Amino acid sequence: MARRNALIAALLLAVLLGHALVLQWLAWYALEPSALKTMAAPMFTRLLKPAVPPPAPVAVARTVKPRPPRAPDAIQSVAPSTPPEVTTTAPPPEPQKQAASEPPAATPTAVATPAADALASDVSSVAGTDTGSVTALDSWPGDTRLNYRVGGYYRGELHGNAHVEWLRDGARYQTRIDIDLGLVSLVMTSQGGVTTQGLTPFAYEETRPGKRRSTLMQDKVVLDDGRQLPRPEGVQDTASQFVELSHRFASGQLPLEVGGSVSFWMARPGGIDFWTYDITDKEVLQTPALGAVEAFHLKPRPLENARGNITAEMWFAPSLQYLPVRIRVTAGEASLDLMVEKIEQR
Repeated sequence: MARRNALIAALLLAVLLGHALVLQWLAWYALEPSALKTMAAPMFTRLLKPAVPPPAPVAVARTVKPRPPRAPDAIQSVAPSTPPEVTTTAPPPEPQKQAASEPPAATPTAVATPAADALASDVSSVAGTDTGSVTALDSWPGDTRLNYRVGGYYRGELHGNAHVEWLRDGARYQTRIDIDLGLVSLVMTSQGGVTTQGLTPFAYEETRPGKRRSTLMQDKVVLDDGRQLPRPEGVQDTASQFVELSHRFASGQLPLEVGGSVSFWMARPGGIDFWTYDITDKEVLQTPALGAVEAFHLKPRPLENARGNITAEMWFAPSLQYLPVRIRVTAGEASLDLMVEKIEQR
């Protein structure tokens, strides 16, 4: 009797799992095809190991003490009232003052999702801005895939895997983040142009079963609901920020040292926010396969006028090409902790 009951329970579990997989497949199938032109991943041929980092180049940018950053017209500033000294480019210029009660203006648009043709045109034209020679662009890392072990909690323990993939083809890049928790998955993709100064995202898209949200970043930033906002200088997105920060640290544009900070505008499907990360401490992380790795911990400051409760902390390791070896995402009671297992490069 006990054996028969166990068999029945196993069959019921298999049927439920099968139904869940079918429903997830139908949810993915119901989405419209992505407008992004996905870059083909290369064959990764070597594993990155910790190594003594070379001395970072001396930063060319002068140190400035910016006034409280203001967003361009129609973007509500969420910058701190007194930002710390940073060695980055100057903030966007101050716009004309608006009445405090006036809401951020938005202009309707007929473009609701990134158009593949427009994106391809932008990527091909970025070479005419300030990309420099191919040799100059080689300061960016080669094609890289970071593989993570994922743990976390939401009404119980969570387990899975994830990877962050960076690809570059000339002056075009793609950064893709895949998080797989079994029946729940999330994909975040950023595409755009590469310059010697930094990334220039043109499109960002995040996809989960049954839902896709996107942001188009050209002359204007087109949000997922169709609103258009002015594009802030140096704007990044949720996926591009990891590679952008790695490059700033590795190239010496920004020193990676405790007590420093970095600030930039970040565009997401729901809006644009001004983010500041403080470099709070230096820690030794015990990774599953790479052993003890020294990394610098970046914590985000709370956003003023926040539209949600999602935050992401990052740990960058100088001995591993200043790549993010740990990422911790918190959203209310839910949390995910990504710890690097191996790093592949072409």
